[in-house]
Amino acid sequence: MHLVDEHDAVPVTSVDDLIAHFRGAEKPVAQWRIGTEHELIGVRARGPGLGTGPAYDGPDGIGTVLAGFAARGWTPVSEGGHTIALTHGDDQITIEPGGQLELAARPMIDGLELVDDLAAHTRALADISRPLGLAWLSIGFRPFGTRDQVPWMPKERYAVMRAYMPQVGTRGLEMMQRTTTVQTNLDWSDEADAASKLRCLLGVSSILTALYASSPIVDGQISGYQSYRAHIWRDTDNQRAGMLRFGFERGDVYRAYAEWALDVPMYFVYRGGYRPVTGLTFRRFMAEGHDDTRATIADWGLHLSTLFPDARMKRYLEIRGCDCGSMPMIAALGPLARGFLYDTDAREAAIALTDGLSFAERERLADLVPTSGLATVIGQTTVGALAKELVAIASAGLARLEQGAARSSLPLLDPVREIAESGRTQSDAIIDIWRATGGDPAKAIPLLAHPGLDAT
Repeated sequence: MHLVDEHDAVPVTSVDDLIAHFRGAEKPVAQWRIGTEHELIGVRARGPGLGTGPAYDGPDGIGTVLAGFAARGWTPVSEGGHTIALTHGDDQITIEPGGQLELAARPMIDGLELVDDLAAHTRALADISRPLGLAWLSIGFRPFGTRDQVPWMPKERYAVMRAYMPQVGTRGLEMMQRTTTVQTNLDWSDEADAASKLRCLLGVSSILTALYASSPIVDGQISGYQSYRAHIWRDTDNQRAGMLRFGFERGDVYRAYAEWALDVPMYFVYRGGYRPVTGLTFRRFMAEGHDDTRATIADWGLHLSTLFPDARMKRYLEIRGCDCGSMPMIAALGPLARGFLYDTDAREAAIALTDGLSFAERERLADLVPTSGLATVIGQTTVGALAKELVAIASAGLARLEQGAARSSLPLLDPVREIAESGRTQSDAIIDIWRATGGDPAKAIPLLAHPGLDAT
């Protein structure tokens, strides 16, 4: 989620200014935190329209859900007369294009704090949604209906992206309206640390996609995919999404990332509202301006939020390859990432898992994993075997990081460890539910909904 801060209107005129944006995010190890964001899919759980997604307006609309949080002390963020987000301390709630509800939880170091925060959020969302007849699903792709039946949310940036996406890929609108993800955000200490973490994240991205796969149902049918959400990203907008070759080749990652981002076309410029731009790269915007505007650091931050590589740099690093699923799996991602990224030995071991692959082989793997998941063959092994190793590496790293701590986050890794050990994913469980219920929303929703968020 990105809320535009027009107060950060410092002019930028050179690549060095953009690099300084990344360098200014460096933090000492003692200040490293983990931030987790997740998106949920809302559906009508009873009455007319069973299984459909609510529009923004109306008595059971997404706007009504947001108003429920505002009544509980959250501060609304408005645009065009609509509440599009809310803040509460360092927590933020926003809406995705198809009405998916996102919680960006406050940064923290103890994974057990996130469990407490998720439980509190679930209770509040349940209290708000139950009277409206809305349930919220543990799944990475909206299973009921077609994309044309999903209402659009009234958010200016989404109107611009809606017009642009079909010009650059075949699945961009699907990504916007029907997918959900869980992401984890991470800190770095200096450029070498950032480069190492980016390389690690890009290297294990397909492994994480397979572990977190939970989007096998498309248009009410079993699709044959483990992660249809990940398949969508393979042709959404390849200028701004996918693998980053320089992440495996360069140590000057601030400059490398900035140079790449400079040549990705911009969606818009924000000046009191979103102004669409066509064919304008940030490099040209910085050199020439646009109409009566000159590039600022706020524009750079906004542009970075519209880039979607498998691992993203903003003022923190983002893991972007995971389907959203159960609350235990949401809670596991932060400790998992902390274990294999914040411990140096674990990070080196995680990098080594795929270090022998060429860039072409990495691309091929990213193409195959959405379909075959943990069963995907990679050289003389499988993604499933690598997943077991990654979870073991993360567990050992987390144990070292938490040595002497009053309480341990290690039990939070149990659900992802179970998937790695059994080879049975959330998608496999969802397929079983679909077959058992025949995809009947009345029967499937209670089984697909997050516990406590089934509208009963």
